[in-house]
Amino acid sequence: MQIHELQPNHKMKNKKRIGRGGKRGTYSGRGIKGQKARAGRKLEPITKNIIKKIPKLRGSSNRLIQKKSNEFTKIINLSLLEKTFEPKDIVSPKTLLKKEIIEKIKGKIPKVKILADGEITKPLYIQGCEVSKMAREKILKVGGKID
Repeated sequence: MQIHELQPNHKMKNKKRIGRGGKRGTYSGRGIKGQKARAGRKLEPITKNIIKKIPKLRGSSNRLIQKKSNEFTKIINLSLLEKTFEPKDIVSPKTLLKKEIIEKIKGKIPKVKILADGEITKPLYIQGCEVSKMAREKILKVGGKID
């Protein structure tokens, strides 16, 4: 037996033709008048209305990109640096990755910002990190350097 020789076991059922009189009445389940009762009706697609409502101002898509840029910054406090680093160590995003303080985000090393929460007693060299005003004062007071 081949594919072109296959046949169904049951008889084919005729498709109902609605809206042409017959046993279902003159309207045949379509109601009276209106767009939905007509043959070949054309209703407006819902997606078209949604697209019309979306704002089409210049730069509207740019706002989303600005919000997502904040996801790639990690915040670290001075108290954490005091615990993990020795005096005169270099603090950079790469060294923080090696010590597993921060993790890569989508395969990229995140930006790091150092805040002044906690105290610091060791002089540290900070490279490639953003530093807040208070943290900068505390680091320089102890004898550290910021690049």
